[in-house]
Formats: sequence, C-alpha cells, structure tokens
Amino acid sequence: MKIFVLKKALRGYLGLLSGMALISVFGPSSASAQDELCVGRYFTPEQGSRFLKENTPKDLAQWEKRRKTVLAGIKEGMGLGELPVRPGSRVIRHSKKKFDGYTVENIAFESLPGIYVTGNLYEPVGKKKGRPAILAPHGHGRNPDGRFMEQTQVRAAMLARAGAVVLTYDMIGHGDSQHSDHAIPKALKLQTINSIRALDFLLEQPGLDHSRVGVTGESGGGTQTFLLAALDDRVKVTVPCVMISAYFFGGCVCESGMPIHKKGSYQTTNAEIAALTAPRPMLMISDGKDWTMHNPESEYPFMQHIYGLYGKKQLVSNVHLAEEGHDFGPSKRKAMYVFMAEHLGIDLKKLIGKDGKIDESRVTVLPEAELRVFNDRVPKPANYLAGNDAVNKLLDGI
Repeated sequence: MKIFVLKKALRGYLGLLSGMALISVFGPSSASAQDELCVGRYFTPEQGSRFLKENTPKDLAQWEKRRKTVLAGIKEGMGLGELPVRPGSRVIRHSKKKFDGYTVENIAFESLPGIYVTGNLYEPVGKKKGRPAILAPHGHGRNPDGRFMEQTQVRAAMLARAGAVVLTYDMIGHGDSQHSDHAIPKALKLQTINSIRALDFLLEQPGLDHSRVGVTGESGGGTQTFLLAALDDRVKVTVPCVMISAYFFGGCVCESGMPIHKKGSYQTTNAEIAALTAPRPMLMISDGKDWTMHNPESEYPFMQHIYGLYGKKQLVSNVHLAEEGHDFGPSKRKAMYVFMAEHLGIDLKKLIGKDGKIDESRVTVLPEAELRVFNDRVPKPANYLAGNDAVNKLLDGI
C-alpha cells in the first residue's frame, strides 16, 4: 500500500503566522479583543517553557482551582457558556461498503439548525456489543481534502478492524461541509459545537461501551482532540498528534481566532488546556520538525507533573519522533494503535500481520467521490444553511 505523506499540512497556518507581534505574558495586556488573540507562535519556546514552570501547581488543590479557571476561560472565550439546543434527529446515511473486517458509511446529521456535520462511519464486521467508540478529527491538509486523506482513512479503518466504531468528520469549509469558508470569525465556536454533536451522534450508535470513548487527531485535529476532552468528560482516552505546545497556539482561526487563551491578566497555553484531560489516559505524539519538538523536555514533564498530582503519572505518555515531521504517518499511527489497545481495549491482534508487526496493507483507501455525503443522488437538505453571512448571523445569535 502506498503510504501518503502529508506535505501541505501547514497550509491552514501560512500567512497567519507572519507579522504577528510577540506579546509577553509578563506585562500588562490590552483590553481589546484583538490583543487578546494568541495566534501562531505567540511565545518563543523559552517563554512557553518559562510559563509552564511558573504556573506549575504545587498540589492537587491548586491545580483543581486553576483547572476551573482555564475551563471557564475557554467557555467564555468561545461564547459557549451554555451549549445551544440540539436540532431534531435528522440523519442522512448511505453507500455502506464492506471491506476486510470493517464497513464504511457516508453520514450527515444536524449540529445547529441548517448546519450539517458530514463524515464517514467506520464499523467492525461481526462485533455488535461492547464496542469502543473513537472520534477522528482531521487537520488542515488539502491533498486531498481533510477526511479523504489516506492517513485519515487508514487510521479509521484500522481502528474499526480492531473492534471500534469510528467517526471521521469534516472541519468547516472542508469536504462536504460547505456552509461557509473555513476562516470565518467564529470558526472555533462552530467547530467545537460540531465536535460535541459528533460525539453525541457517535454515542447513539448501537452496541457501544460508553466507558471506552476515545478521540485522536493530528495538527488542527489535535487541537479539536484536547479541546473536546477538556469540555466533555465523556471522552476517556485521547491521542493528540503533533499539536501540543507551550508556545504555539494554533495558526488558524479555528484554533486561535477567539480569545480562549487570554483575557486581561489571565493567560493560558495549549499545553495547559491539554492538561485539563488529566487523569484520563493521554498519548502525546510529537516530532522534531514542528512546534512539538520540545515536548520531551518541556510540555511532557509538565503533563507528567499534573497527572502525578492525581497519582496517575503512568497514564500519560509521549512518543517523540525526532527525525519525523508534521503528519499522522505510519509510525505515529502505530504508536496510537498500541496506546488505544492498552487503554481503550481495541484488539491489537487483528492488526498484526504474518511478520508479527502492525500491517496496514489490508485497508482499502477509497477515492474522494465514494466517501462524499452529498452528490447528484443525495442532494443537500432543503434547510442547508449556506454563505458566510448566514452562518455568522447564526453564530452571533448563540
């Protein structure tokens, strides 16, 4: 099987990082909303490391107090103090296909009135009860688009072959999600709502064990992974890939376009947000060619300390691939499979080839057209909301 190498994963960040003024956390901050956005490489690596050291809690009580503050800051910054009411239960499902040990089905469901989350549901063949559930958000790669990428299809299919029910779903402005451009002002808010509703939909599938729920995504999908886990304790296991950083805050509006990191004198980082997952099992996957390059000596020790406050230091791990770059490539996926097997109970034996190693060659990578939800036979629903202005108006009213 030809392994896809993600060469354009940073496209969503290009142009957003250049020219950004570095604002120190140690001085007074402006009250304007624009000044409270922490975009891209907002800190230097040294500042990020120093921030973590100076904000390392001494005990669990101090951390729990800080945890509440950070969680409140995320909700306030997103304007999500209260989740909007979920629309009716209209679901679109079609084109279910059977492969070697798993099936794939094209899916859409409403997250907000007229807003449809679109994706693919991967299920194991044969297994009907006690199945773990895994959400698989994707990053900003567009070669091909989002959930159609080989790396996304392969990990979802492999996890399904190992016994999990897996949902891949579109970022806004990607794939079938064409309600608006990706870079609308409140992209972060809409994407977070979609992730929560995607979890709702996934957990409505029959035969699931709701105590075994995981999320794993790369890059911008890694941001969605740790944000969803912070906001929703139904998530039990996470594997954020190539994203956790104390100095890089996400270069896209869907990550840092709303003031979730800073408000007046208050400041946090993605590393601290990811720590809100503790003490639920988490694998941090990092590499040597992006903003996760310092994980072994900076972010991971901080995370170990937080987990240690709960007496659960063994539940956080870091796989660091110093010679690799920004993707969810084969070695990163294999580390994820092993972690999911240990903490989520997927059957790793079903992924092992004759040579005793994890074998992804039995996965069928489908062309984009076969995975799309909307086409000539299945048109968009009559209430499908379209256009930036319409979507912005909807989000402003929430």
